[in-house]
Amino acid sequence: MSRGELAQRLGFTVAMISAWADGRSEPREDTRTALAEIFGSAPPSSERGVPDAVTAGPLRWYHRRAHADGGREYGNAAAFAFDADMAVLTREATQNSLDERLDPRAPVRVEYTLHELTGTRLREFLAALHWDELRPHYEQAAAAQQKVSRSLRAALEELRTADSLLLLRVDDHNATGLTGPEYEDGRFAAVVRRQLDSRKESGSRAGGSYGLGKATLWATSRFGLVLVNSTLSEAHEGRTDRRVIGRLDLPWHEVDGIAYAGPAWFGEPDTAAEHRDVSRSWWAEGQTVRDLHLERRGAEPGTSFLIVGAHDASGDAEDLRELHDKLVRSLADGFWAAMVGGRQAGALLQATVRTLRDGQEVVPEERVDPSIRHPALCRALRAYLDGDTVAALTSEEQVAVVDVPLVVTPLKGRAGARAKGREHKAVLLLTPAADGDERHSRVVCMRGNRMTITEHRPRELPPGSIPFQAVLLAGYATEREGDDVALAEAFLRASEPPEHDRWDRTEELTSLYERGALTRLKEFRAEIDKAVRGLVQRDATPRTEGPAGLRELLRLDHDVPAQRRSTAFPTVDRLDARVEPSGAWSVTVTVKLPAAEDPWLLTPVAKFDVRSGGKPVVDWASLAATENCRIDRGHLVVDAGVRRVEFRGITDPASHPVPGALARLVVEVQKTRGGAV
Repeated sequence: MSRGELAQRLGFTVAMISAWADGRSEPREDTRTALAEIFGSAPPSSERGVPDAVTAGPLRWYHRRAHADGGREYGNAAAFAFDADMAVLTREATQNSLDERLDPRAPVRVEYTLHELTGTRLREFLAALHWDELRPHYEQAAAAQQKVSRSLRAALEELRTADSLLLLRVDDHNATGLTGPEYEDGRFAAVVRRQLDSRKESGSRAGGSYGLGKATLWATSRFGLVLVNSTLSEAHEGRTDRRVIGRLDLPWHEVDGIAYAGPAWFGEPDTAAEHRDVSRSWWAEGQTVRDLHLERRGAEPGTSFLIVGAHDASGDAEDLRELHDKLVRSLADGFWAAMVGGRQAGALLQATVRTLRDGQEVVPEERVDPSIRHPALCRALRAYLDGDTVAALTSEEQVAVVDVPLVVTPLKGRAGARAKGREHKAVLLLTPAADGDERHSRVVCMRGNRMTITEHRPRELPPGSIPFQAVLLAGYATEREGDDVALAEAFLRASEPPEHDRWDRTEELTSLYERGALTRLKEFRAEIDKAVRGLVQRDATPRTEGPAGLRELLRLDHDVPAQRRSTAFPTVDRLDARVEPSGAWSVTVTVKLPAAEDPWLLTPVAKFDVRSGGKPVVDWASLAATENCRIDRGHLVVDAGVRRVEFRGITDPASHPVPGALARLVVEVQKTRGGAV
């Protein structure tokens, strides 16, 4: 009988029957018994198990033929919805991982791995990827004059001349994995074979809603190429481990007189009649995933995405160290709240970043600690989770809480014409800003899985307001239950654009909700401002250092909202330090410099940090240049055009006012009098 007839008799799909027939999978014991009855054979042994993965045919690339009606796409339009920026990638990819959290009692763990391949390791990877099979398609796609073609030409030329390729792998653990059938509805097809299919099983709690975020993976690849390895939480074809496939997005092109639409898939050829010769996912063996740099750590469900030819189009991160640091910063900025847990409620997310070159560690694996970049914000949320908030601030370490009303407009056709909607109590947390905060006097707004949505600057703050950090929790982020919570979550979600970076007018909001929805959002922002003004009166929060009158005389800050610091002068970008057994501080300092036509002459200065008064300067016992600079009589000499330098220094313990282990060290790189060499 045909596979279709057998599938109908058993109640399975033809794809499942094909998987059994081709040796990719085996049926369960009860299904084998049913097969024996159908074919009149002996019942199978109950001791049989699922064998090692066997591919039905050689792996290959399948390129979709061009449309019969002559239509052409010169690139994936979804990829242009976002910038090819590492910060955007971390936001979208990590949000998707959070939305697919499997065990709600444990955090999702995401790992970002940068890996530069050169020489022999690069050639081995390209061979495993069947690069020679892809080369004609890349060359023809790059020959056109469209935007994507120009980018491809540059990427191919750099690969040829630099003999180097950057991979970025994004792994998540404690996530559902790409479950579901190959072509029909499910997570796998939504990610690998479809566009604008969100398919979030987390429903109303999901951060994403457009199905666009996954396109950032392909947009971040200079070659439009991503490989996937998924460990499934639900078996497919009787298996869960190492479901592997590759997808390529090229513009329309012709090879040997045949026109291709652009998308292509890497896998084994399908044998089912309705999808014959299409490359489908396969159950890979261990060596294959190692050759493709897709090996996962542990057996926990989740998915690994390997971005081939990763790059940051913003231009503010170029070398491996800068890319590593940008990934860490971006994760901390976008998901600091998801990484915060309390005594009862644990964190929703853990994140790490590591960087390799040809298999060797260049930057050690770094666990993202949000309290380093956002100490006051983390303090505020942790106090709320632990129930340690107060109604009004009386000291610097306290966190004040107040409810903020949001009126949710009724859905169209769900209420009478005079219905005003349902009130939801959002939560505002406010605490004094930390001393090192570059940005303060802001409200960080979030819902659902606690990804940062937007930063709101309150208006009309009273004179003498304290610098503060505030968090606005709405919907499910309040950790409350109730109909109003679900309604507020859906309402705010509908007001977010694809970037999920503000609450404002959208087509979904105006289409689904009664008239006045935008007004309710404006009123919500006004209520936030009102709540902030009630908490930031300076006389409600006396400082702990000295009399109030003296503090006011010595204040140097002002009440204009803080702006991002200028980068038109050299700045310390990274400081790695330790205290030596001798008591000396040993530091490695990385300095970023703006573009300049003249050389720089800079003076490194070491100081001990104190709570008040001037910071005492300590002497250097030694200074040594390590990258892009030289030392001349205690000064750094930097050639014109250099944008990044590194030096090492060791302080002189004899100049320390207190033992080094009892003090914090501050390193400043000052412009030497005269300014240039």
